[in-house]
Amino acid sequence: MYHFEGKPTDRIEAYQLLLAQAKALIEGENDFIANCANISSLLNLFLEKINWVGFYINRNQQLVLGPFQGQPACVRIPFDRGVCGKAASTKTIQRIDNVHLFPGHIVCDSASNSELVIPLVKNDAVIGVLDIDSPVFSRFDTTDITWLSKIVDLLTESYTD
Repeated sequence: MYHFEGKPTDRIEAYQLLLAQAKALIEGENDFIANCANISSLLNLFLEKINWVGFYINRNQQLVLGPFQGQPACVRIPFDRGVCGKAASTKTIQRIDNVHLFPGHIVCDSASNSELVIPLVKNDAVIGVLDIDSPVFSRFDTTDITWLSKIVDLLTESYTD
């Protein structure tokens, strides 16, 4: 496991390594589910202070559980419910410092206190979301968003209908 704590430059270097590894895993593979599985595993190994990381895939305007690492999770999330649903319906990144204050938050793991959800959008259509939960309040910051968005972009590029 890589430790992202410490000097900001160390954290950037760790994210650069993570991005390079993600590229290597995806390169030459066009199976979206396989790529999501490998990326969820990679993120689980790299990220500290998280208790769930994975993907929900858009199936007829409903997010369906995809590859993940962590406790069993909610299987279906409508686009109008929870943090994942808001990310999908608005096509915007959702960084929630305290999920207990988020209206309509769906509790899959009561240990989760903060959440980051990044939508995967291709040709203006949501194909899924990356969802990361943490037991730590305010766990995610702009550095996480910047680098994890680059990984989401890689996955989105690998997606074929």
